[in-house]
Amino acid sequence: MALKSLRPCRHPGCPELTREGYCPKHKPKPAARRASAEHHAWYGLDIWTDDLRPAQLLREPFCRECAKHGERVRATVVDHVKPHRGDWALFVDTANHQSLCKHHHDQKTAREQAEERRKMARI
Repeated sequence: MALKSLRPCRHPGCPELTREGYCPKHKPKPAARRASAEHHAWYGLDIWTDDLRPAQLLREPFCRECAKHGERVRATVVDHVKPHRGDWALFVDTANHQSLCKHHHDQKTAREQAEERRKMARI
């Protein structure tokens, strides 16, 4: 297989020639993985996809937040009332599950993430 031709490093002003996009000095570092990456995979487990999620949507088929406003909107997301943050017991606790529509789930998640960022900024 033929090698790629040498080209200047993509970093502005760097004259180094490379076959990659950047020379070793300017090669971007891989992005740090979020702490939630490990337990985010739990949502793909059979216990979630085959048991917990469908059971919750059968128990509570309409969005809990919409119901507070007198609306009946079909729930599509099973949310953790209290974020589990990698706590398996909290993840599988059915008392910690609620049914929400995507709109209300996205709002709740955005609020929680903003609060988490505020906490981290104070540290």
